[in-house]
Amino acid sequence: MKGYVDKALCVACGMCVGSCPEGFRLGGDGLAEGYQELPAESVEDAQQAAGDCPVGAITIISQ
Repeated sequence: MKGYVDKALCVACGMCVGSCPEGFRLGGDGLAEGYQELPAESVEDAQQAAGDCPVGAITIISQ
């Protein structure tokens, strides 16, 4: 699984990075990005990050 961030919606609040640093980071443009395959133990944190995103920019996808 991997986190996907819709950069057109992202407001760079960093909540996802705080909730799941194993799956999200702030990129060079200052916006969040899902940057790697989620470790199994981080999937729940990533789902929480998606639910907490104030603009609904995060989707967790299966690969």
